[in-house]
Amino acid sequence: MNFSTKIIRLASYKGILPRATIFVLLTVVGVIGAEAQGTYTIRDLGTLGRTSSEALAINDSGQVTGSAYTLGTTGNVYRAFLFDGTVMRDLGTLGGTSSLGAPSINNSGQVTGYANTAGDTAFHAFRSDGTVMRDLGTLGGTSSFGTAINDSGQVTGYADKAGNGDHAFLFDGTVMTDLGTLDGTVSIGNAINDSGQVTGYATTTRDAAFHAFLFDGTVMTDLGTFGGASSHGKRINNSGQVTGEAQTAGNAAFHAFRSDGTVMTDLGTLAGRTDSYAMAINNSGQVTGFSYTPNHISETHAFLHCPGDAAMVDLNSFLPPDSGWRLVTGTAINDVGQIAGLAIINGQTHAFLLSPDPIQNLITAPTNRR
Repeated sequence: MNFSTKIIRLASYKGILPRATIFVLLTVVGVIGAEAQGTYTIRDLGTLGRTSSEALAINDSGQVTGSAYTLGTTGNVYRAFLFDGTVMRDLGTLGGTSSLGAPSINNSGQVTGYANTAGDTAFHAFRSDGTVMRDLGTLGGTSSFGTAINDSGQVTGYADKAGNGDHAFLFDGTVMTDLGTLDGTVSIGNAINDSGQVTGYATTTRDAAFHAFLFDGTVMTDLGTFGGASSHGKRINNSGQVTGEAQTAGNAAFHAFRSDGTVMTDLGTLAGRTDSYAMAINNSGQVTGFSYTPNHISETHAFLHCPGDAAMVDLNSFLPPDSGWRLVTGTAINDVGQIAGLAIINGQTHAFLLSPDPIQNLITAPTNRR
């Protein structure tokens, strides 16, 4: 696979889109789930000097990571960032031009993602402490991509195997281990919990379809579907609950799910919408993501689903009607209920941080590891 093809596949895997940002602070009032009530604040996260940024992950201190445009020698380039509550900092590269994604951060402030190596010949997975970016290597092929990091600093992601397809990996701090597949040729590691359990998706026998999996350290288990062909595991919490999306019977739609490793629960969709996709889960089992509008083309709304609730809640229902915002997707949720994601305001796409007011100032005291 050539380099340009890899970028296209990666965009498909991770949903990379251009992002923008703004300079406003908007307070909103509403109820999220049965257990969370009160006032919520949506906050701008800034940029790296240009016009675009995207928030992808948040830790329990409210530190946020993602990607933002900066000015390179040949124009705008994407860089991984760490927002510590005050400033957005460029995490650099592995000697090349860009670092993309930075889709995961642990509670010590360590970030994983993927960055260009010298000469921009490949992407390699990295682990950064906010100052130093470490190259995690590959599985023998050209490229690797970090997608998630746990509180022990273990990283998962995927790497190509010299012409044998991308395989999910687990990096334990020293060695990158191939997690295999579900009897097909491809697997993608998307998330890892503090016990080292990994979720993602892998091709089944004869590459018939992608199925969500749970890797428990020894065995990769197929989590199944809702009667359709495919499913994708996106995130996992410390109880081993997995969230993602799965096709319904006849491949009619994708629905967000929450799985305990045995039973896959359909989280439904927002009223009047056809498909839903889960992006994140916290240790309370709260799930955020997005649901399409009925036309399935031009509009999505961010949602939150709490355990015990009959239905998911549209996060836009907590914004004033004249706010100018549309919360497009929730991409991350931490254990104190903060949600990071993507929104549209005045026709532009912006990173947002939605915080319950009692903990909105939590991010002024980051806990970066040095």
